[in-house]
Amino acid sequence: MTASTTSRPRPPRTARIAAASALALALGGGLMACGSGSSDGAKAPAPDVSVRNATTTQARQQVGPLKAAEPTRVVIPSAGVDASPVLHLGLDEKQELQVPPVDKAELAGWYTGSVTPGEKGASVIVAHYDTAKGPALMRDVNKMHVGDVIEVGRADGSTAVFRIRETQQVDKTDFPTNKVYGKTDRPELRLITCGGPIKNGHRSANIIFYADLVKAQ
Repeated sequence: MTASTTSRPRPPRTARIAAASALALALGGGLMACGSGSSDGAKAPAPDVSVRNATTTQARQQVGPLKAAEPTRVVIPSAGVDASPVLHLGLDEKQELQVPPVDKAELAGWYTGSVTPGEKGASVIVAHYDTAKGPALMRDVNKMHVGDVIEVGRADGSTAVFRIRETQQVDKTDFPTNKVYGKTDRPELRLITCGGPIKNGHRSANIIFYADLVKAQ
């Protein structure tokens, strides 16, 4: 898997819709490649992790939608996350969502086929729980709960603040593609990582956070 932090022109909306449609056709549509894997220099894996499925009412929209501006930083106070820059991720040769490369496991990635955080629609950000080199950016994912905030710095200097409305852990074979990537008329965020036990060298589950835009600063 590869990802680039190099600035590049944002694809037109029609191209992003086509990319999202292609992803919807992929097996599961989730993070199939993330997980501990294996290598000669592999460290002890992080503990198996799970989150409790929970949901609350949709946050009242008090701001937005915002104009397009690519993400530059991801801050999650409850999980001790403060990561910058944000990688650009697309689809791999199997039409599956890319993940950050192992040597950049302390960074999050934005799926460029989705809207930028704060725009109308579902913006998708992904990050590792662990890799063959040990715990990664989302090592404290189990500390995140409904009601917590996810702050996304943007290239225009603003910060989009999202509040978690739902937490969901699913087996990768049951990934809720339409729910994650489907159309929404509100500015929303999807943060995806991996969890569950290791099977065949990879984490067997995806952990998904659904969040609503509640503030721009």
